[in-house]
Amino acid sequence: MKLNTARVWLGGIVGGVVWNAWSFFIGMRQGPLYEAMQKQGLFLKEPRYPFFVAHWLALVFVMSILIAYLYAWSRATAGAGPKTAVKIGMIVGFCAGVPGNFAQATWSPVPRILPLGWMLEMWVGAILAAVVAGFLYKE
Repeated sequence: MKLNTARVWLGGIVGGVVWNAWSFFIGMRQGPLYEAMQKQGLFLKEPRYPFFVAHWLALVFVMSILIAYLYAWSRATAGAGPKTAVKIGMIVGFCAGVPGNFAQATWSPVPRILPLGWMLEMWVGAILAAVVAGFLYKE
């Protein structure tokens, strides 16, 4: 079976737009906490990596495209549709968001709501991207 790579990329890019919108929503909700942590010296006032936001946006698009590929590859064995897309998104989102943020919640002096938000940003974002990719994919 040959993949429709044009549809994979379309799903990945549109999924990336949705995931980045979700990330923006989470980031805006946590913005006041970021400022408070900077004032306390727990966060840097300037990022270590210039153009962090552009890099973050690009990374989310790359992850979304990879999720779209995983969904397309999984259709043959797991079946096509939203159930498979949600499963793919849950697996990828868990791996991307839970372990590192559990460690942050455990060891970092910042309020636990920040790692919770970061975890939800990754987990829910991956699910949203997978569902969008699944919706847009056609053989």
